[in-house]
Amino acid sequence: MFQGSMVALITPMQANGTLDEKAFCELVEWQIAEGTEGLVPVGTTGESPTLSHDEHRRVVELCVQVARGRVPVMAGAGSNSTAEAIGFAEHALSVGADGLLVVTPYYNKPTQEGMFLHFSAIADAVALPLFIYNIPPRSVVDMTPETMGRLAKHPNIKGVKDATANLTRPLHQRRECGADFIQLSGEDHTALAFMAAGGHGCISVTANIAPRACAEMHRAWREGRLADAMAIQERLTPVHDAMFCETSPAPVKYAASLLGKSNALCRLPMAPCSDSAQARVRAAMSAAGLLN
Repeated sequence: MFQGSMVALITPMQANGTLDEKAFCELVEWQIAEGTEGLVPVGTTGESPTLSHDEHRRVVELCVQVARGRVPVMAGAGSNSTAEAIGFAEHALSVGADGLLVVTPYYNKPTQEGMFLHFSAIADAVALPLFIYNIPPRSVVDMTPETMGRLAKHPNIKGVKDATANLTRPLHQRRECGADFIQLSGEDHTALAFMAAGGHGCISVTANIAPRACAEMHRAWREGRLADAMAIQERLTPVHDAMFCETSPAPVKYAASLLGKSNALCRLPMAPCSDSAQARVRAAMSAAGLLN
């Protein structure tokens, strides 16, 4: 169910800063039509840190409603409070999400045992496939393959979104967790290399604005058309660079605004893209054939 080209969805905002539900629903529909194989609402790219709890739950509900079972929805349910994460997970289950994405607890800096207990508690509480989101640059803590291997024994913990950009990780995690543990890259640049090391797909930022190309790259990989997959990755590499030329999701929301999929508004403390970043995003998209 969880493989290939998945998208870490942005959350479009209206000019007054409230959720743009119409734009979000249209974005989800477009993603499915373009071949995206899984939807991941209210992650970091979806600005979950600045959404209210009601908004967080609403975005998950809308995503499930629009998807209508055509592709799986892996709902963001992370928090640095275990009780809060369980609450988000329970809501995701109640509205029909297919899985959970739970980030390693940020700011608290839990030990490996603390992370083991945190994820175990969530998995015990909610019977949905749970994916660990390991992103040390944002959460400060880094779950070791050994801790992940312990968690992989839990029947509800099914995989990882690995945003370490360390290509030895999928090898070590496969040894610790087993071949059935689903490993998804959280870093667009390394998607193909990650799959070559045992991965199953990518939860992508770039897929917000290039869903068809990202989906075709994954199809080409699975079908053994390696030259085709590499050609797409090479074409998209400047776009990947541009999506992180300033702190995400500001660049990808600006890029989405160029396609008419959202405006460029992010909530503070995320600043709008600088003029130089906007020029870089526009140039990369034009070179990749994403803008007319």
